Amino acid sequence: MRVLIVDDEKNIRESLKKYLSLEKIDSAEAESGESALKQLETESFDAVILDLKLPGISGQGVLEWMLKQGIPAPAIMISAHGEISDAVDALKTGAKDYLVKPFDPAELVIRLRSLVENKRRENVIEADRRTAGGIMQVGDTPEMRKLSVQMDKIAASDVTVLITGESGTGKEVAAREIHARSADRDEPFVAVNIGGIHDGLMESELFGHEKGSFTGAVGRKQGLFELAGRGCLFLDEIGEMPMPLQVKLLRVLQERKVRRLGGVSDIPINARIISATNKNLETLVREGRFREDLYYRLNVLRISLPPLRDRPADIPLLAAHILAKRSSRSGAYTLDDGALQKLSAYPFPGNIRELENILERALIYCEGNVIRAEDVDLHERAASMAAATPPKAVSPVQTPRPPADVESLPAESLSMDALEKKAIIDALARCEGNRTKAAELLGLSRKTILNKIKAYGL
Repeated sequence: MRVLIVDDEKNIRESLKKYLSLEKIDSAEAESGESALKQLETESFDAVILDLKLPGISGQGVLEWMLKQGIPAPAIMISAHGEISDAVDALKTGAKDYLVKPFDPAELVIRLRSLVENKRRENVIEADRRTAGGIMQVGDTPEMRKLSVQMDKIAASDVTVLITGESGTGKEVAAREIHARSADRDEPFVAVNIGGIHDGLMESELFGHEKGSFTGAVGRKQGLFELAGRGCLFLDEIGEMPMPLQVKLLRVLQERKVRRLGGVSDIPINARIISATNKNLETLVREGRFREDLYYRLNVLRISLPPLRDRPADIPLLAAHILAKRSSRSGAYTLDDGALQKLSAYPFPGNIRELENILERALIYCEGNVIRAEDVDLHERAASMAAATPPKAVSPVQTPRPPADVESLPAESLSMDALEKKAIIDALARCEGNRTKAAELLGLSRKTILNKIKAYGL
């Protein structure tokens, strides 16, 4: 925790700083409102202790400036006995608490920690609302044991990390695991899929915006960099970032500050940045589609996730973990030997995400709590049909549509298009209409599933 002490009385500032240091709380001092504004513009604080009566800009003036600029640090006002009415006005303005001089510094510390924890909890809730999790990394092969050691070393530092691997290998999960092993594990983890955000909305989502900065901006919105606080911001599919935004991201990484759309001041950030891609960034750099200077900023530490086909010995562990998460009141789900053998022989082009989808389907087909080989649908019939039948050139306007009652037909009787439509309908139903989650369930990008929903008229 880092706190700014704003008071014109030197003995109060120094005594508070000494007491806070005994409580393992770092602090900085400002002797005036003007000095406080300069520090708040250039540094990041978890809370501000603010005296109401200051030379020049008053404590109330500093508070109003903080609120106008969107500085997220909660403020505790300090007032003399005769200034209680002013302290109440400050609370109405937006201060989070106040203390009357003389006060017990132990009480101040209790209130500080409560305010900072509440703010952190708000950020975590908002981050969880706007982002989603994934499948935990499970495995006992040499590759996974080596990966676990790498994660421990990376978690002990706060440098920028690049995670590479095929789609579905669990790059976001690896990022979450690094965060969970770090000293900042209690801070927010904010994940954003760059490929799933419309280019026109991406800057606002990452950096935030001020009221009136564009049509529809009816209020101030914190960007994901701010929401991450002292935690972690995970940028998935970083190779999909448009070039103009790459320039702005590079500036953020260099200066550790963001500016909201429509804003006039920079906001310091402290979040650790982890990015991921299933593309070859070196190739994109050579082709001029990714900035070389940004690539080197992101690629400070790098880990590569192995595809599932290279570690088939982990399939039973992964399957058991996925099924354990979906256990019902009637008992845990298990796989019989036939089902395990069938899964172990499959190459899993969609990696862990495909394994999860296959088991999701198996839970629908199985009777009781044991999944058998016949319950495991690997879409082998569809794959053989696709290999045997060359694709037809059909214009987008004339795209053939499956029958309206496709949902009720058995999978064996459906065409490739109908199978695809049925899979999308099932995924949307399972995800309660959430297209982003349905796309993740199917191993598709959000753009792809939106196009297919439109094509099939869903």
